[in-house]
Amino acid sequence: MKNNVHITLQGKGGVGKSFVSALLVQYLRSKGVPVTAIDTDPVNATLAGYKSFGTQRLELMEGGTVVERNFDKLIEQIVEEDTSFVIDNGASSFIPLSYYIAENDAFSIIAEHKKQVIIHTVITGGQAIRDTLKGLKTIIEQLPGEAKLVVWLNEFFGDIEIEGKTFEELQIYTNNKERISGIIRIARQTGSTFGEDVKLMLDRKLTFDEVNQSPDFKLMSKSRLTKVKNAIFEQLAVVL
Repeated sequence: MKNNVHITLQGKGGVGKSFVSALLVQYLRSKGVPVTAIDTDPVNATLAGYKSFGTQRLELMEGGTVVERNFDKLIEQIVEEDTSFVIDNGASSFIPLSYYIAENDAFSIIAEHKKQVIIHTVITGGQAIRDTLKGLKTIIEQLPGEAKLVVWLNEFFGDIEIEGKTFEELQIYTNNKERISGIIRIARQTGSTFGEDVKLMLDRKLTFDEVNQSPDFKLMSKSRLTKVKNAIFEQLAVVL
């Protein structure tokens, strides 16, 4: 778990990618792992909004193209610092960044310095399901096999199924099972109160620990959010 490099990648915006990054930072720190959080999203710097993370902002895009010197600096920082990294990448820089990684053998260089790259991507239910599956296909096709791939199934917007088939029954999964090292499910909770609790926590960019200290969240809200946290952290313990 120590000194891993976690990168969230998804070409579709607004699907919970930054939430996944925030969950990763919290989980790793709960296990005593030092974490450097980096936000490269040029449009929505959500991860940088979490005050307790001390997130570094890094501009990887300029006029629609990757600023290679900044990405070079990031690779050097990853290699030199004795810490794990959680890197939240914006939807708009998804394709150029994927090309850069492939062209520069970036993951091989990181692996040579005894660090494991883990790509996290989000599949969401509802209208964006096909777009997010397309993003997963791009990752599988373009990114090298030495990176582990974790798929997050975000059911917040609806069930993740197409024509009655679950994600595990879809061709993109059955054809690429060996590339996907783990699946984490963000289960859709019954009752509107769960959704409201999660939304308020995300809107305020609060961690689970901060929620427990906040007077704005009452006893039952704190209890519901603790259930959400435990369900996800238990899955992370298996996958990571």
